[in-house]
Amino acid sequence: MSLRPSSSFSPNKRSHSEFQEAQNEDTSAKQNDEDTSSDDGFGPALPSAAPKKKRRKLPYEKLYISALPASSRYSKSLMHKDQLSFVTVTPFTDFLVTSSIDGVVKFWKKAAVGIESVKEFRAHNGEIKSVSVSQDGRSFATAGQDKTVKIFDIITFDLLTIFQLDFTPKTLCWVHRRGASLPLLAVSSQDSSAINVYDGSGQEQTPIHSINSLHRSPVRAIAYNNEYDCAMSADDNGMIEYWRPGGNYEKPDNVFKLKSSTDLFAFKKAKSIPTSINISPSGSYFSTFSFPDRYVRIFDFATGKLHRTYDESLSTITDMQQAGTALTKLDDVEFGRRLAVERELENPALQNKIDVIFDESSNFILYGSILGTKVMNILTNRIVKVYGQEESFRSLNLALYQGQPQKKGVVTVSMAASANALLQEAEERDPMLVSTGSGKVRFYIYTNDTDISKSTRDVQNEKPRNLNSHQQVEAKPAASGTGAVLHTTYGDIHLRLFPGAAPKAVENFVTHSKNGYYNNTIFHRVVRKFMIQCGDPLGDGTGGESIWGKEFEDEFSALKHDKPYTVSMANAGPNTNGSQFFITTERTPWLDRKHTIFGRAVQGLDVVHRIENARLQKNKEKPEEDIKIVSIDAA
Repeated sequence: MSLRPSSSFSPNKRSHSEFQEAQNEDTSAKQNDEDTSSDDGFGPALPSAAPKKKRRKLPYEKLYISALPASSRYSKSLMHKDQLSFVTVTPFTDFLVTSSIDGVVKFWKKAAVGIESVKEFRAHNGEIKSVSVSQDGRSFATAGQDKTVKIFDIITFDLLTIFQLDFTPKTLCWVHRRGASLPLLAVSSQDSSAINVYDGSGQEQTPIHSINSLHRSPVRAIAYNNEYDCAMSADDNGMIEYWRPGGNYEKPDNVFKLKSSTDLFAFKKAKSIPTSINISPSGSYFSTFSFPDRYVRIFDFATGKLHRTYDESLSTITDMQQAGTALTKLDDVEFGRRLAVERELENPALQNKIDVIFDESSNFILYGSILGTKVMNILTNRIVKVYGQEESFRSLNLALYQGQPQKKGVVTVSMAASANALLQEAEERDPMLVSTGSGKVRFYIYTNDTDISKSTRDVQNEKPRNLNSHQQVEAKPAASGTGAVLHTTYGDIHLRLFPGAAPKAVENFVTHSKNGYYNNTIFHRVVRKFMIQCGDPLGDGTGGESIWGKEFEDEFSALKHDKPYTVSMANAGPNTNGSQFFITTERTPWLDRKHTIFGRAVQGLDVVHRIENARLQKNKEKPEEDIKIVSIDAA
């Protein structure tokens, strides 16, 4: 469709012969000093060379690394119908649970080789805000934009209970020890500082306790340490608090006494907010990622002291690229493309998806970066591995499986009695790293398989969302709205919508916006002194369809293209409206009664003109740099 108008050590022990040799050297040196002393002048002597510090080493580091996936490229990817939000590996029970922004939750079982699909739920009517798995790996909870919390039994992959909330949840976390008789689920509110603790068995719909005075702003991250029986939470002001789930719900005695002795005020000092918290399996550390400083921080859990800090800010990334000190030097075009994706992560909708996870030994952290998924040894402070360095997606949410699935029917009595290589194979681990990608409907799996076929690794296990949109929308009431905000890579554009004048066009636009259809689409056609056009998933002006799966008719009204910033449907002729739309930058009266007007831009007009004046490809109307719609909020 085209419109045309970031300790010292003792020295090594020496043998007797080495000691004698050194003594002889010292005696010789003293004699030489005496012989030449008459030549020396008065004044301070130069210091002797300081002994070299021994590099810190992690015992059995190679063994720990061998327990991670061997391949640096993903061996398989699988789909949801919409963009992936979270991936979760369940401890002890060997399940992978994936969830997407359209409210869908899928259960996958770790098999001897790879994973097998088990069950799928349409858990929420709208976006899934947060997910959590219990310490025993038996319960999984999701919180949705639709003011509900769903609890699933992982072993039987059944929906156990539903909590109907009187508030919109922001995050949730299981806060009980493994084997506890009373499962506890903490849920925070999007609009208040309260943390509500529920009976996770679903016996009561009301919270058994509400923590109202711990924080002063909404809580965006909660994590639970099984070893200390202690929960921690972070709010929108950058404050982190410890509390025990039970009793008086105050800070337990087995951690620091005074918060002033900790480094937990680091976020407040940096004017940043921790958007994710993860506890190490040992319970000794916790990791955070924060915005806007983009720092990875590792803290000692008991003392609250900062252990490591890694700077992943855009300024540092750019400086290292220019100085040639980056882990890998990218060519300028590729670096520019990846940097644009990094800027998109400022979107609040993506921030809580970025996490920093630990391996099972608690000696390594894994997190996504502009150069791929880094594996960092937090003792030696060195990067030991990078996953996906050559892949085209930016890793966000990660999950790591390091178990040993049983291989049924492989080891027999005769094989066990013989020196059979298959027996060793059955005892090997089968690690798996799972990652989401920014704006991707797929999740990516790294394994030990290094024999990877690019042509078959991306499994088409779902039909594209828009092919089935007709049936999905029919069951819902017609969506409408009077306003929307386009979050673009150049800034926000605020629209006023006219549902009275163009009800179908507004319904189509609002529904597509809420479903994320326009997310990461580009402004594919820009004509100065005329208009900017977008809304095509293919990005070339030939794609896109309506929410009904077919073209819909024009809706002409008294509205005219008599002023700039008019928002209209793009088409290929009469009654051929799909998903593409444009915003004019001048009066365009010749478009009247040819294109349906359904809105006007009322704020962010400077952003419209920045897009309009973007540098274009030679002899084309497409910008050289992709200018994207990150997301659209419609109300």
